[in-house]
Amino acid sequence: MSQEKYQSGSQESTGEMKWIVFPRDIVIGSNVLSELPHVLLELKQGSSILIITGEHTRAVAADAACALLKGTYSVEVFLAGPIDEDGIKKAGEAAEGVDLLIGIGGGRIIDTTKIVSYNLDKPFISIPTAASHDGIVSNRASIPLGQGNASIEAKPPIAVIADTCIIAEAPYRLLASGCADIISNYTAILDWELAHRVRGDHISRYALAISKMTAEMLVMNADLITPGNPEAVDLVVRALVSSGMAMSIAGSSRPASGAEHKFGHAVERLVPGKALHGEICGIGSIMMMYLHGGDWRSIQQSLKTIGAPVTPSEIGIPDSVIVEALLRAKDIRPERFTIIDMGLSEKAAEELVRLLYT
Repeated sequence: MSQEKYQSGSQESTGEMKWIVFPRDIVIGSNVLSELPHVLLELKQGSSILIITGEHTRAVAADAACALLKGTYSVEVFLAGPIDEDGIKKAGEAAEGVDLLIGIGGGRIIDTTKIVSYNLDKPFISIPTAASHDGIVSNRASIPLGQGNASIEAKPPIAVIADTCIIAEAPYRLLASGCADIISNYTAILDWELAHRVRGDHISRYALAISKMTAEMLVMNADLITPGNPEAVDLVVRALVSSGMAMSIAGSSRPASGAEHKFGHAVERLVPGKALHGEICGIGSIMMMYLHGGDWRSIQQSLKTIGAPVTPSEIGIPDSVIVEALLRAKDIRPERFTIIDMGLSEKAAEELVRLLYT
Protein backbone atom coordinates (compact mmCIF):
# COMPACT_ATOMS: atom_id res chain seq x y z
CA MET A 1 0.00 0.00 0.00
CA SER A 2 1.52 3.30 -1.02
CA GLN A 3 1.64 6.33 1.22
CA GLU A 4 0.10 8.48 -1.52
CA LYS A 5 -3.23 6.74 -0.93
CA TYR A 6 -3.38 8.63 2.36
CA GLN A 7 -1.82 11.95 1.47
CA SER A 8 1.33 13.50 0.08
CA GLY A 9 3.96 15.83 1.50
CA SER A 10 5.84 13.76 4.06
CA GLN A 11 9.39 14.61 2.98
CA GLU A 12 12.09 15.49 5.46
CA SER A 13 12.20 19.14 6.52
CA THR A 14 14.68 21.19 4.46
CA GLY A 15 14.78 24.26 6.66
CA GLU A 16 12.48 26.27 4.41
CA MET A 17 9.72 28.39 5.92
CA LYS A 18 6.86 26.34 7.32
CA TRP A 19 3.86 26.69 9.58
CA ILE A 20 4.27 25.27 13.08
CA VAL A 21 0.91 24.30 14.53
CA PHE A 22 0.43 23.50 18.22
CA PRO A 23 -2.75 22.57 20.10
CA ARG A 24 -4.60 25.58 21.48
CA ASP A 25 -5.55 23.70 24.65
CA ILE A 26 -3.74 20.90 26.45
CA VAL A 27 -5.60 19.63 29.51
CA ILE A 28 -3.86 16.98 31.63
CA GLY A 29 -5.01 15.69 35.01
CA SER A 30 -7.43 13.57 37.00
CA ASN A 31 -11.02 13.45 35.73
CA VAL A 32 -10.39 16.16 33.13
CA LEU A 33 -12.62 14.47 30.56
CA SER A 34 -15.36 16.56 32.19
CA GLU A 35 -13.63 19.64 30.75
CA LEU A 36 -14.57 18.61 27.20
CA PRO A 37 -17.66 20.88 26.95
CA HIS A 38 -15.65 23.86 28.21
CA VAL A 39 -12.86 23.18 25.69
CA LEU A 40 -15.37 22.93 22.85
CA LEU A 41 -17.04 26.17 23.92
CA GLU A 42 -13.70 27.95 23.88
CA LEU A 43 -12.61 26.52 20.53
CA LYS A 44 -15.85 27.45 18.74
CA GLN A 45 -15.45 24.88 15.96
CA GLY A 46 -19.12 24.24 15.17
CA SER A 47 -21.97 22.12 16.44
CA SER A 48 -21.62 18.75 14.64
CA ILE A 49 -19.07 16.24 15.92
CA LEU A 50 -17.86 12.79 14.89
CA ILE A 51 -16.23 10.75 17.64
CA ILE A 52 -13.82 8.14 16.27
CA THR A 53 -13.19 5.38 18.75
CA GLY A 54 -12.99 1.58 19.14
CA GLU A 55 -15.15 -1.12 20.68
CA HIS A 56 -13.27 -1.15 23.98
CA THR A 57 -12.47 2.55 24.23
CA ARG A 58 -16.09 3.42 23.54
CA ALA A 59 -16.98 1.99 26.93
CA VAL A 60 -13.85 3.39 28.58
CA ALA A 61 -14.36 7.03 27.60
CA ALA A 62 -16.34 7.68 24.41
CA ASP A 63 -19.75 6.98 25.91
CA ALA A 64 -18.97 9.38 28.76
CA ALA A 65 -17.91 12.02 26.24
CA CYS A 66 -21.18 11.58 24.34
CA ALA A 67 -23.14 12.05 27.56
CA LEU A 68 -21.25 15.29 28.29
CA LEU A 69 -22.12 16.69 24.85
CA LYS A 70 -25.70 15.47 24.62
CA GLY A 71 -28.22 18.24 24.04
CA THR A 72 -25.64 20.83 23.03
CA TYR A 73 -24.00 19.22 20.02
CA SER A 74 -24.98 16.84 17.26
CA VAL A 75 -22.74 13.83 17.94
CA GLU A 76 -22.15 10.67 15.91
CA VAL A 77 -19.84 7.78 16.81
CA PHE A 78 -17.69 5.85 14.35
CA LEU A 79 -16.02 2.60 15.42
CA ALA A 80 -12.69 2.48 13.61
CA GLY A 81 -11.17 -0.69 12.23
CA PRO A 82 -7.61 -1.29 11.04
CA ILE A 83 -5.61 1.62 9.62
CA ASP A 84 -5.71 0.56 6.00
CA GLU A 85 -7.06 2.05 2.79
CA ASP A 86 -10.58 0.77 3.40
CA GLY A 87 -10.61 1.77 7.07
CA ILE A 88 -9.45 5.32 6.32
CA LYS A 89 -11.99 5.61 3.50
CA LYS A 90 -14.89 4.55 5.74
CA ALA A 91 -13.81 6.90 8.52
CA GLY A 92 -13.52 9.72 5.99
CA GLU A 93 -17.00 9.04 4.64
CA ALA A 94 -18.40 9.12 8.18
CA ALA A 95 -16.66 12.46 8.77
CA GLU A 96 -18.10 14.19 5.72
CA GLY A 97 -20.30 17.11 6.72
CA VAL A 98 -19.28 17.35 10.39
CA ASP A 99 -17.49 20.36 11.85
CA LEU A 100 -15.11 18.61 14.23
CA LEU A 101 -13.52 15.21 14.88
CA ILE A 102 -12.67 13.75 18.28
CA GLY A 103 -10.35 10.76 18.51
CA ILE A 104 -10.86 8.76 21.71
CA GLY A 105 -8.61 5.75 22.13
CA GLY A 106 -5.10 4.43 21.78
CA GLY A 107 -2.53 4.91 19.04
CA ARG A 108 -4.55 3.31 16.24
CA ILE A 109 -7.60 5.47 16.96
CA ILE A 110 -5.67 8.72 17.35
CA ASP A 111 -3.69 8.07 14.16
CA THR A 112 -6.86 7.24 12.21
CA THR A 113 -8.41 10.52 13.37
CA LYS A 114 -5.24 12.41 12.44
CA ILE A 115 -5.21 11.05 8.91
CA VAL A 116 -8.91 11.76 8.32
CA SER A 117 -8.44 15.23 9.80
CA TYR A 118 -5.56 15.87 7.41
CA ASN A 119 -7.33 14.48 4.35
CA LEU A 120 -10.57 16.45 4.96
CA ASP A 121 -8.89 19.52 6.48
CA LYS A 122 -11.06 19.30 9.57
CA PRO A 123 -9.94 20.11 13.14
CA PHE A 124 -9.73 17.31 15.69
CA ILE A 125 -9.34 16.83 19.41
CA SER A 126 -7.11 14.08 20.80
CA ILE A 127 -8.39 12.20 23.86
CA PRO A 128 -5.94 9.34 24.55
CA THR A 129 -6.96 6.38 26.67
CA ALA A 130 -3.40 5.03 26.83
CA ALA A 131 0.08 6.56 26.83
CA SER A 132 1.88 4.03 24.66
CA HIS A 133 3.64 6.40 22.22
CA ASP A 134 4.29 10.06 21.43
CA GLY A 135 1.55 10.45 18.81
CA ILE A 136 -0.84 12.11 21.27
CA VAL A 137 0.01 15.59 20.02
CA SER A 138 2.40 15.25 17.08
CA ASN A 139 1.87 16.00 13.40
CA ARG A 140 2.87 12.43 12.50
CA ALA A 141 0.80 9.27 12.11
CA SER A 142 1.90 5.64 11.90
CA ILE A 143 0.42 3.60 9.06
CA PRO A 144 1.08 0.17 7.56
CA LEU A 145 2.92 0.26 4.24
CA GLY A 146 3.27 -3.34 3.12
CA GLN A 147 5.05 -5.04 6.00
CA GLY A 148 5.75 -2.92 9.04
CA ASN A 149 4.75 0.67 9.75
CA ALA A 150 5.82 4.07 8.46
CA SER A 151 5.54 7.57 9.88
CA ILE A 152 3.74 10.09 7.67
CA GLU A 153 2.69 13.72 7.91
CA ALA A 154 -0.71 14.35 9.50
CA LYS A 155 -2.63 17.13 11.21
CA PRO A 156 -1.86 17.85 14.88
CA PRO A 157 -4.85 18.20 17.21
CA ILE A 158 -6.28 21.59 18.11
CA ALA A 159 -6.70 20.34 21.67
CA VAL A 160 -5.58 17.43 23.84
CA ILE A 161 -7.51 16.16 26.84
CA ALA A 162 -5.51 13.53 28.73
CA ASP A 163 -7.43 12.17 31.71
CA THR A 164 -4.80 10.51 33.89
CA CYS A 165 -7.39 8.45 35.76
CA ILE A 166 -8.56 6.87 32.50
CA ILE A 167 -5.02 6.31 31.21
CA ALA A 168 -3.93 4.81 34.55
CA GLU A 169 -6.55 2.07 34.07
CA ALA A 170 -4.93 0.92 30.82
CA PRO A 171 -2.52 -2.06 30.98
CA TYR A 172 0.77 -0.92 32.50
CA ARG A 173 2.67 -2.45 29.59
CA LEU A 174 1.30 0.35 27.38
CA LEU A 175 2.60 3.04 29.72
CA ALA A 176 6.01 1.36 29.96
CA SER A 177 6.11 1.20 26.17
CA GLY A 178 5.38 4.93 25.98
CA CYS A 179 8.26 5.56 28.38
CA ALA A 180 10.61 3.47 26.25
CA ASP A 181 9.54 5.38 23.15
CA ILE A 182 10.42 8.68 24.84
CA ILE A 183 13.71 7.44 26.28
CA SER A 184 14.75 6.41 22.78
CA ASN A 185 14.78 10.13 21.92
CA TYR A 186 18.31 10.11 23.32
CA THR A 187 19.67 8.18 20.35
CA ALA A 188 17.30 9.81 17.84
CA ILE A 189 18.83 13.22 18.49
CA LEU A 190 22.37 11.82 18.36
CA ASP A 191 21.56 10.44 14.91
CA TRP A 192 20.09 13.78 13.86
CA GLU A 193 23.25 15.59 14.94
CA LEU A 194 25.35 12.97 13.13
CA ALA A 195 23.39 13.50 9.90
CA HIS A 196 23.88 17.25 10.32
CA ARG A 197 27.65 16.87 10.69
CA VAL A 198 28.15 14.24 8.00
CA ARG A 199 25.62 15.31 5.36
CA GLY A 200 24.68 18.83 6.33
CA ASP A 201 21.07 17.87 7.09
CA HIS A 202 18.97 20.72 8.47
CA ILE A 203 18.66 20.61 12.25
CA SER A 204 16.47 22.49 14.71
CA ARG A 205 18.32 23.10 17.94
CA TYR A 206 15.06 24.08 19.63
CA ALA A 207 13.35 20.81 18.68
CA LEU A 208 16.46 18.87 19.62
CA ALA A 209 16.61 20.48 23.08
CA ILE A 210 12.95 19.73 23.78
CA SER A 211 13.36 16.12 22.67
CA LYS A 212 16.37 15.64 24.92
CA MET A 213 14.55 17.23 27.85
CA THR A 214 11.65 14.78 27.53
CA ALA A 215 13.97 11.78 27.63
CA GLU A 216 15.75 13.23 30.67
CA MET A 217 12.41 13.72 32.44
CA LEU A 218 11.76 9.99 32.38
CA VAL A 219 15.29 8.76 33.03
CA MET A 220 15.62 11.03 36.09
CA ASN A 221 12.22 9.96 37.42
CA ALA A 222 12.16 6.32 36.36
CA ASP A 223 11.63 5.12 39.93
CA LEU A 224 8.41 7.17 40.18
CA ILE A 225 6.76 5.41 37.24
CA THR A 226 4.70 2.57 38.70
CA PRO A 227 1.49 0.71 37.76
CA GLY A 228 -1.89 2.34 38.44
CA ASN A 229 -0.35 5.64 39.51
CA PRO A 230 -2.09 8.72 38.05
CA GLU A 231 0.89 10.90 39.04
CA ALA A 232 3.19 8.67 37.00
CA VAL A 233 0.75 8.89 34.10
CA ASP A 234 0.79 12.68 34.40
CA LEU A 235 4.58 12.70 34.12
CA VAL A 236 4.62 10.37 31.12
CA VAL A 237 1.82 12.19 29.29
CA ARG A 238 3.60 15.53 29.71
CA ALA A 239 6.75 13.96 28.25
CA LEU A 240 4.78 12.50 25.34
CA VAL A 241 3.19 15.88 24.65
CA SER A 242 6.59 17.60 24.69
CA SER A 243 8.05 15.01 22.32
CA GLY A 244 5.15 15.47 19.92
CA MET A 245 5.64 19.23 19.97
CA ALA A 246 9.34 18.76 19.16
CA MET A 247 8.31 16.88 16.01
CA SER A 248 5.91 19.67 15.06
CA ILE A 249 8.69 22.23 15.45
CA ALA A 250 11.09 20.12 13.38
CA GLY A 251 8.52 19.45 10.67
CA SER A 252 9.43 15.75 10.77
CA SER A 253 9.80 12.88 13.22
CA ARG A 254 13.57 13.42 13.36
CA PRO A 255 13.70 14.53 17.04
CA ALA A 256 12.15 11.23 18.11
CA SER A 257 13.09 8.74 15.39
CA GLY A 258 16.57 7.58 14.46
CA ALA A 259 18.38 4.27 14.06
CA GLU A 260 16.44 2.75 16.96
CA HIS A 261 13.20 3.35 15.04
CA LYS A 262 14.64 2.05 11.76
CA PHE A 263 15.63 -1.06 13.70
CA GLY A 264 12.14 -1.18 15.25
CA HIS A 265 10.45 -1.05 11.85
CA ALA A 266 12.75 -3.84 10.64
CA VAL A 267 11.66 -5.99 13.58
CA GLU A 268 8.00 -5.23 12.80
CA ARG A 269 8.53 -6.45 9.26
CA LEU A 270 10.18 -9.67 10.40
CA VAL A 271 7.76 -10.50 13.24
CA PRO A 272 4.65 -8.29 12.88
CA GLY A 273 2.72 -7.68 16.08
CA LYS A 274 5.21 -9.46 18.33
CA ALA A 275 6.14 -6.40 20.39
CA LEU A 276 4.82 -2.92 21.10
CA HIS A 277 6.40 -0.09 19.12
CA GLY A 278 7.95 1.62 22.14
CA GLU A 279 9.27 -1.65 23.58
CA ILE A 280 11.35 -2.51 20.55
CA CYS A 281 12.55 1.07 20.12
CA GLY A 282 13.72 1.07 23.73
CA ILE A 283 15.75 -2.07 23.14
CA GLY A 284 17.08 -0.55 19.94
CA SER A 285 18.11 2.58 21.80
CA ILE A 286 20.35 0.60 24.16
CA MET A 287 22.27 -0.81 21.18
CA MET A 288 22.41 2.46 19.25
CA MET A 289 23.71 4.35 22.28
CA TYR A 290 26.51 1.77 22.50
CA LEU A 291 27.36 2.41 18.83
CA HIS A 292 27.42 6.16 19.54
CA GLY A 293 29.83 5.53 22.42
CA GLY A 294 27.35 6.91 24.96
CA ASP A 295 25.98 5.78 28.32
CA TRP A 296 23.96 2.79 27.16
CA ARG A 297 23.87 1.31 30.65
CA SER A 298 21.86 4.29 31.91
CA ILE A 299 19.22 3.69 29.26
CA GLN A 300 19.18 -0.02 30.04
CA GLN A 301 18.79 0.59 33.79
CA SER A 302 16.05 3.19 33.33
CA LEU A 303 14.04 0.80 31.17
CA LYS A 304 14.50 -1.98 33.74
CA THR A 305 13.36 0.33 36.56
CA ILE A 306 10.23 1.31 34.64
CA GLY A 307 9.46 -2.30 33.75
CA ALA A 308 10.06 -2.11 29.99
CA PRO A 309 11.88 -5.01 28.32
CA VAL A 310 15.62 -4.75 27.68
CA THR A 311 16.23 -8.12 25.99
CA PRO A 312 14.58 -9.90 23.04
CA SER A 313 13.77 -12.93 25.20
CA GLU A 314 11.51 -10.80 27.43
CA ILE A 315 9.15 -10.18 24.50
CA GLY A 316 9.53 -13.63 22.94
CA ILE A 317 11.65 -12.64 19.95
CA PRO A 318 14.61 -14.87 19.02
CA ASP A 319 18.03 -13.24 19.11
CA SER A 320 18.53 -14.25 15.48
CA VAL A 321 15.59 -12.02 14.47
CA ILE A 322 17.17 -9.06 16.25
CA VAL A 323 20.45 -9.68 14.42
CA GLU A 324 18.61 -9.82 11.10
CA ALA A 325 16.71 -6.62 11.93
CA LEU A 326 19.96 -4.82 12.76
CA LEU A 327 21.37 -5.78 9.36
CA ARG A 328 18.19 -4.74 7.55
CA ALA A 329 17.66 -1.47 9.40
CA LYS A 330 19.76 0.53 6.94
CA ASP A 331 17.21 -0.28 4.23
CA ILE A 332 14.37 1.32 6.22
CA ARG A 333 13.96 4.96 5.22
CA PRO A 334 17.36 5.09 3.48
CA GLU A 335 17.03 8.88 3.13
CA ARG A 336 17.30 9.19 6.93
CA PHE A 337 20.99 8.91 7.81
CA THR A 338 21.80 7.36 11.19
CA ILE A 339 24.64 5.60 12.98
CA ILE A 340 23.51 2.25 11.63
CA ASP A 341 23.90 3.50 8.05
CA MET A 342 27.65 3.70 8.56
CA GLY A 343 27.89 -0.06 8.23
CA LEU A 344 27.36 -2.99 10.58
CA SER A 345 28.76 -6.49 10.10
CA GLU A 346 26.90 -9.63 11.12
CA LYS A 347 29.51 -10.29 13.81
CA ALA A 348 29.05 -6.78 15.21
CA ALA A 349 25.26 -7.24 15.20
CA GLU A 350 25.61 -10.47 17.16
CA GLU A 351 27.82 -8.68 19.69
CA LEU A 352 25.20 -5.95 20.09
CA VAL A 353 22.54 -8.53 20.93
CA ARG A 354 24.82 -10.18 23.48
CA LEU A 355 25.37 -6.75 25.00
CA LEU A 356 21.68 -6.59 25.91
CA TYR A 357 22.05 -9.51 28.30
CA THR A 358 24.96 -8.02 30.26
